[in-house]
Amino acid sequence: MPSFKYNILCTRPLDSMLIYKAANKGISIDEVSFVETEAIITTDIIEKIKNIATKKATVVFTSMNAVDAVTAQLTQIPDWKIFCVGGVTKETVFNFFGEKSVEGTAKNAKMLAEKIILTGESKEVFFFCGDQRLDELPETLNANDIKVNEVIVYTTRLIPNFIVKNYDGIIFFSPSAVHSFFSDNTIATSVVLFSIGTTTTATIKTYCTNKIITSEWPGKENMIDLVLDYYKT
Repeated sequence: MPSFKYNILCTRPLDSMLIYKAANKGISIDEVSFVETEAIITTDIIEKIKNIATKKATVVFTSMNAVDAVTAQLTQIPDWKIFCVGGVTKETVFNFFGEKSVEGTAKNAKMLAEKIILTGESKEVFFFCGDQRLDELPETLNANDIKVNEVIVYTTRLIPNFIVKNYDGIIFFSPSAVHSFFSDNTIATSVVLFSIGTTTTATIKTYCTNKIITSEWPGKENMIDLVLDYYKT
């Protein structure tokens, strides 16, 4: 049995490779899901996706779940100009649409909106998102006279879990996971919290004053690297 110096709770499942990567550095990671997503496959949504697929459109993704929900309904690659956030969302877009379909990427939704504005080429975008999507991207684009057509393609459900074990750190990937975790749990002031981005960090601050380490880039591997870098000796 390996000897672990630190115990970390991750609020989303991870690839086994990342679990082993941390274990080799003396860090044990437990995975407990606090949110559940489900694609919306109603006739109306399927028709909307297929209709947009016939257009030469500018499309925006800020979530891997949205990419998966949309591509499940596509039988061929549409003529889309795609903007997406980095990390696993970008990788998922690349896997289906190819790198040439991606016009631009950014660290978060706010920066992605600014990149769309800077290109000056799009006056209308189709934003595939979830029912808990944040306001930053559509508000920023609308304020700059870019029409945003939102298509909600998946839902997010909170799954609160009461945690008995004490952890040195906790990893959060979304504001929804933060809400879900703190609905049933409190933590010691010594627990370090690792956040996927500034919006998640802001949400954490509404619940506690613990130390927060915020990732520069989205993605599970980036988050684990953030943890390893913090605890390296």
